[in-house]
Amino acid sequence: MTRTTLSRLLIANRGEIALRIARTAEELGLATIAVHPADDAASGHVTGAGQAVELPGTGARAYLDMDAMMQAVAGSGADAVHPGYGFLSENADFARGVEAAGVTFVGPTPETLDRLGDKGAARALARDLGVPVLPGSGQTDLDGARAFIETLPTGAAVMIKAVAGGGGRGMRRVGPGDDLAAAWDRCASEAKAAFGNDALYVERFLPDARHVEVQVLGDGRGGCIALGERDCTLQRRHQKVVEIAPAPWLTDADRAVLTGYALKMARALDYRSLGTWEFLVTPGPDGIEAVFMEANPRIQVEHTVTEEVFGLDLVALQLAVAQGATLAELGLEGAAPRGYAIQLRVNMEKMDGTANAVPTGGRLTDYAPPSGPGIRVDGFATPGYRTSASYDSLLAKLIVHSRAADFPAALRKADRAAAEFRIAGVETNLPWLRALIARPEVAASEVSTGFIAQYAGELFGAAGQFRPAEVAADGQDAPDDMPVSLPEDSAAVSAPMQATVVSVAVSEGDAIRAGQVVAVLEAMKMEHVIEAPLSGTVVDVLCQTGQTLMEGAPIIAVRADGDATGQAATEDAQDLDRI
Repeated sequence: MTRTTLSRLLIANRGEIALRIARTAEELGLATIAVHPADDAASGHVTGAGQAVELPGTGARAYLDMDAMMQAVAGSGADAVHPGYGFLSENADFARGVEAAGVTFVGPTPETLDRLGDKGAARALARDLGVPVLPGSGQTDLDGARAFIETLPTGAAVMIKAVAGGGGRGMRRVGPGDDLAAAWDRCASEAKAAFGNDALYVERFLPDARHVEVQVLGDGRGGCIALGERDCTLQRRHQKVVEIAPAPWLTDADRAVLTGYALKMARALDYRSLGTWEFLVTPGPDGIEAVFMEANPRIQVEHTVTEEVFGLDLVALQLAVAQGATLAELGLEGAAPRGYAIQLRVNMEKMDGTANAVPTGGRLTDYAPPSGPGIRVDGFATPGYRTSASYDSLLAKLIVHSRAADFPAALRKADRAAAEFRIAGVETNLPWLRALIARPEVAASEVSTGFIAQYAGELFGAAGQFRPAEVAADGQDAPDDMPVSLPEDSAAVSAPMQATVVSVAVSEGDAIRAGQVVAVLEAMKMEHVIEAPLSGTVVDVLCQTGQTLMEGAPIIAVRADGDATGQAATEDAQDLDRI
């Protein structure tokens, strides 16, 4: 790799990660260029960059438009592109296009993205190198998934996963008696929306495991180093909500096992830039049992906790490697973590008693992050910001660092910071997060990836004591929220959250039954299947594809066969991100 000096960085992403990258880039003397569609112009990443380029289209799909992104690169005079996480970050064709244009791609080589961006190829590499993996199908179709399930022991469950992405997008657990075909359709749709690729595979589901990932940095010249691990076990429906560095319960011998697996794979690829190797881990009396899940060849949402305990700027290291620096020149040998760091994902959502997240929205009337020693908030919003159902639910990342060797002390610091975080106008999961980190099992590190689902009801109840005295949800001036008159003697099947209509499955005059799918909504990059709460006849369709509905807005009007509430039911929704 030849030496180069970068001067103009285009950030092919949005929100908090785009703003976070811009801050480091400008500190290093680089001019920064943001991109955005018209409906995302108010995001903090746009005003936080030195220049902004508008993309065609709307919503998350605008950030997946490779041709438009390449036009933005060419038109802005950028000499480097940082893809952030999600969107095009793992797209090998995008990386090739950037490099073919004579522009530096701040990330792995396209060839590495071919191997790791395709989760099936990454699993094959692990097997070839002797790294344990769960039984899986490789890229397949619905019939292939059924055939794979038949090879498993009776009662075993599987995970459907997106070939081209990670982070919980396009992912669902399917157990005995579940509707595999319906789950497959939803995952394919979600994966297409999030990554531009609807390819899927299945692997055996491992219950009661912990989720640990290893942070790797490579220079593409034979140098690879592991910068510790992160415990990402606390998840709701396969989406991380709390991340911890280092994992409090791992022994040095356990760390050596996981680090060895990650570095073996990274070195086989002559890895360049940041990457995260993710494992499912089961502790035992004689050490851990670990299986490789996936490698994310990009910066990770939770990179922040690694930065805090190591005292490093991982984006600055990425930019240094992109300009030709070697690990030896970066002086990272002997780097060691100090204390504990915890990240809480502050999402615009309401958690219910089944661990289901219902997206919220509105206008922020107050937004005052906490501050003080060892407290960091990565966000993109300000008071007055109006949320959009077209984007991810992540509002901010609250990160705390305690230098003490006492993990419960870090939890107490996280709780205090969360208590000081003032947000009004949009409901968030902050009270629920405080209830979660207050659990004694969390302090004792006696949790698994199923912990939140197991104690969902208790967490829902406990969150009430942490709820602010007044949360003023502001839905005024919202799009497409005009009053609708219902036909006589009919009831509305209503949107359970602010969302965009993906499809309507019924027409006027159709006879429907309770539980029948009537529409699919997308909110904060999550798809929600809307089921009729009653049987009857559709007398009017009150929305259209692409329309944004506020919470409670009618989708269809139904003349019921019997008593009905009109409140729509939703299947479990699945996140499409990030991240």
